[in-house]
This record gives sequence, structure tokens and C-alpha cells, in this order.
Amino acid sequence: MTQSPADTKDTDAMSPLPTPKERRRLREAKDLSEAQVATAVGVTRATVRSWETGRTTPRGRKGQTYARLLATIEAELAAVAEADQDDPGPALGSAPGTGTAGPAEPAPKAKRHTASTRPETASDEASPKASETGGRAAKPEAAPHHRPEHTAPEPVAPAPVPVPAKELAAPKTPAPAAPATLADALPEQASVPHTPTPAEAFDVLYTSIAPDLARQAYLLTGRTRLARESVERAFHQAWENWPEVATDRDPAGWVRAAAYEYAMAPWHRFRRAHKRPDQPPAEPERRALLDALLDLPPAYRRTVLLYDGVGLDLPETAAETQASTPAAANRVLNARAAILDRVPAAARARNPQALSADLRERITDLALAGPDSVTRLPSAPVVRTGGERRRRFWTRAAIAFTTLIVSATAFTVVTVPHHHVRPVPFGERVGGVPANNGPQRLTSEDLQLRDKLRTEPARGPHRLVLDIR
Repeated sequence: MTQSPADTKDTDAMSPLPTPKERRRLREAKDLSEAQVATAVGVTRATVRSWETGRTTPRGRKGQTYARLLATIEAELAAVAEADQDDPGPALGSAPGTGTAGPAEPAPKAKRHTASTRPETASDEASPKASETGGRAAKPEAAPHHRPEHTAPEPVAPAPVPVPAKELAAPKTPAPAAPATLADALPEQASVPHTPTPAEAFDVLYTSIAPDLARQAYLLTGRTRLARESVERAFHQAWENWPEVATDRDPAGWVRAAAYEYAMAPWHRFRRAHKRPDQPPAEPERRALLDALLDLPPAYRRTVLLYDGVGLDLPETAAETQASTPAAANRVLNARAAILDRVPAAARARNPQALSADLRERITDLALAGPDSVTRLPSAPVVRTGGERRRRFWTRAAIAFTTLIVSATAFTVVTVPHHHVRPVPFGERVGGVPANNGPQRLTSEDLQLRDKLRTEPARGPHRLVLDIR
């Protein structure tokens, strides 16, 4: 799923740009940060990072500006290297900035070459650094002569970068530009004169990534209310665990993972407000793409959104989805196959890289064309105070519930008897057993019969007379 080394070499051969490793080496050799290069080119730090890792290739006017910047830096480094080879350095025992005219000759040459390739302010900025290495560029007037046979060659693309060089050294906070992809919404660390407080850092992070996170959550769920709720809940968790988020390598990734987990929780299907998705887009292609995403299994949907939508590479996608790299690759392949069945126009891509770029453009277009209400989020202070109120409420509820349990336990311990008292059973009527009451009283008829039997024992009929033998 990632770009192979062979593909990288082919891409570099077709474009005037150096390899991704060489791009990073040139930037670090010039002591420039990713934010400074992003300010000069007019993109975000995430885009510069993706260019230097080889995840994406610069294209269009931004790519041309980036190529001119790298060509300028390479020409300056080549001129400085040639000047260092021609100049053995000041004589021993001489003070910095002094010396003979012979060793100091390459300094005006290097300065002249630098002035031809970048603005004058950049050369003024580079003069203190050159003075620290031995003072060769500190006195350009001391050696008016130079050796023409050692003149540095002019670069192939000497066109100056359309950004003043002072901004490369000390960039100001750039105006927010429209993101090229969903991954371009990562927060930029603008240099501030004071250390920001946790609340200020939280507000900057929320302002930078909250709208795009809401759009991504809408692609995962198809529900605007659930998308906004997921973003708010994720930032509530981030504020509760702010020390961990502030020291994390990727704070935006931390919040994104929390928002995705809440948005794709299975218990939302039992909520009446989130049982059915919102009205789909009116355009047929956008509707087909959204339906294809929503019909995917949750794990596949999240993986393809991170890889083809946000622009993460395969190891980062696997780590965020808590899966192995082969499993994440299989999920991306199966998800792409399902999407291509619904969106046949995306199947025109010739290779996996072109397919990934086409899907990224389509997913980004679908996210930006979503309902406007999905980005109507509360302000950062409101979210921060709402998280604090929610935490206080649940803390007090937990304390009250614990107090209730303790009170009930104490009441039970006090009121329960300390020894066992055997209960006295109630009397019950037993049937089928004759009562032991003795002989019954004879009635008047019984008395007459008894007297008769006693007085006339043998005077009855013959069959009643006893035969005593």
C-alpha cells in the first residue's frame, strides 16, 4: 500500500525535485524548520512533512515554488562549500575578521553569488553566521579582487522565492489557508513571545482542527448532530487529560482517535436521535460515495478514511486503528473495492498511487460539501468550561452515590440484631388425624337403646339370642 522505492525513483526522475531525503537534508542544512518552509511556500507543516517523507509529491504552483526554494538552498550551499574549499581559513594568531587578502578573496565571491540567487535581506541575515566561522564574510570590502577561475556557477533555476527571506528566518503567524486535504488541518506551532498557558494552547488546538474533525466524523456517521457531539466529547476528554495531550507527539491524532471512538460507538444505534442518518447530498457521485462509506464495516470505514482521506501512511493508520499493518492493508483493499463498485468513475486510476490520490480528492470534496451545520461548533472557551462542568457533575454524582451506599451500610449495621432470634411458627390445622378427646356423650336415643339391651338381653327373636355353649 505504501509507495515502493522503485516508484519513488521513477517519480523523482520525472520531476526536477530531489528525493524526499534530500529535501529534508537541504532544509536542515539551511537551519529551517518545517513551519518556516511551509510559510515560504504557502502550505501547512503537515504538507511539508508529507513531501519530505515521500507520502505525497508536490504539484502545481505550490510544487514549483517548493522546487525553486530547494534549488536556491542547494545553490547557496554549493557556493558556501566551494568558498570553504578555496579559503583555508585565517592565519594562526590573527584575530577574527582579520588576515591577508589571499584567504579573504572567496568571501566577496560567495556574497556576490548569494545576492544573485536570493534577496538582499537574506544575505544580511547570513553575514553573522559567516562571521562566526572565521570572519571571511564579515569584511567584503577588504578584498576587492577575486579570482575569476573560481567563480561559482549560476544555478539552473535562480528565480527568487516570492517570499521575503526575513520570513524564512523569523516567520510570523501565517493567515489560515484553505487546506488541500483533511490532513492539512493540523495545528501550526506559531512562535509567540511568551509561553502559552494550557487554556491558550487548548484554544489554538481546538480552533485549528475542530471543523475538519467534525467533517471527518460526519463521513463516519452520516449524522451532523452526532459528529458535533463526538468532537465536543473528544475535546472534553482532551481537556481532562491535557498534560498527557500537551506532551503527546501528535496532539491532533490523540483528539482524532477520541472523536472516532465516540462517533463509532455501537450504542448510538439505540438512541432515538441518531437512529437514521441525515439527508444525503443531492449530487449522485457524492451520494454514492457517502453511501459506500456508510455501508462499510466500522473498522474498514475508519481505516480507509485515515489512509485515503486524512493521508496517514500505512503504519500510522494501523497504529491508530490498533491493528497490524497487514490487517490495515487488507482493510484498505477491501474498502477500496467496495467503493469502486459504487463509484465506477474512480476506477480509471492506472496505479494504486493514482487511485489513492483520486479517492483523497473525492473524500475531501465530500467532506467540504457536507452540511454547513456540521461545523457550527461552540467556541473553545465554551467547550473548555463545558468539560469542566461535566467533570464536576460526575464527580459530585459519584461522591453522592458513594455517600448513599456508606450511609445505607452504616444504618444496616446499627439496626440489625447482634444475635439470632428463632422465630415462633404460627399454629396450623392438621387434617386426617382423629382428635384424641375420649368417649362422646350419649344422646337420649343412645340411652334408651342401652337400657333396652340391658333389660331384655334374651327375650328377643331367636336370631338375636345368644347361644352359649
